[in-house]
Amino acid sequence: MAAIGSRQNRNFTANRRMTLVAAGAPSSWPAIKDSDRLWQTAAIASKDIRMNFTRRAATTLLACLLVAPVQAWGPLGHSVVAELAQRHLSPVAEAEVERLLAPEHTKSLADIASWADQIQNDPAQDALWKQTRSQHYINFRGGSDCDYVPPRDCRDDRCVVSALQHYVGVLGDRSQPDAARRDALKFVVHFVGDIHQPLHAGYRDDKGGNTYQVQFDGKGSNLHKVWDSGMLRTRGLEWQAYAQQLDSSGPVALPMPVVPLDNPYAQWAEESCRITADAGFYPDGHVIDAAYVRAELPLAEQRLREGGRRLAEVLNLALNP
Repeated sequence: MAAIGSRQNRNFTANRRMTLVAAGAPSSWPAIKDSDRLWQTAAIASKDIRMNFTRRAATTLLACLLVAPVQAWGPLGHSVVAELAQRHLSPVAEAEVERLLAPEHTKSLADIASWADQIQNDPAQDALWKQTRSQHYINFRGGSDCDYVPPRDCRDDRCVVSALQHYVGVLGDRSQPDAARRDALKFVVHFVGDIHQPLHAGYRDDKGGNTYQVQFDGKGSNLHKVWDSGMLRTRGLEWQAYAQQLDSSGPVALPMPVVPLDNPYAQWAEESCRITADAGFYPDGHVIDAAYVRAELPLAEQRLREGGRRLAEVLNLALNP
């Protein structure tokens, strides 16, 4: 674990070129009362930070797409992140989750953790899928430094960083209809998982590793698929047992927050991007062997644990009246 910590706890402030703007929701999104509220996690600032959201007119969705939509972690990983978070909800947040999910006939965040991917296969949700499919990832267009510059990396607010800002705001706004807050909860649970999957915040022009072909377990695959689910499945665990195993290790240590503290989601994305820039992440010879899994699976599990802890903290703040 020490090696993992050294890879992630870098000096993120060095040469940091973040042109932070008030990343607003496109006009096609529902209006948010008190939309300047950005809920910060306790791990980032130990309190919620307010920032102003400027409204911009939405432009053509496809203009800012460099990669095709992909499913981070797959259902296994998303369920693990959701379950880890649920285990650490405050009583108030847990009660509000239960109330919001009652029409879904579930209390479990894991049950709705993959909904944001599943809507692409539902004709009734086709418009929502087209509106949100670019919000599952971010393309760092500045190279392997992985510094977040919103006008360049999140054009027209169409990326996972801006999506989290928006949907956390909707979820925390009690004046919004329950249906809107319920969908926001589903998106937040999913997008926190997405942003912690390294290949959902890459800088290479390989569609998040989807076009980087590899050999894994004697079969042809691609790097994104291996990180989504291939390595996780080598544990041979269902999501409940996997979450229990990861949670039994105790609270995960999070990377230090980066100044300025007004956008934790950007930091999470930068962490993922820098993981993809590490030597060895893209395997030599395009072969995923046992040595690669031994080296990288603990890091994937670290990201699951970080995502679970941060999701719990976001929900505990957003759902606190």
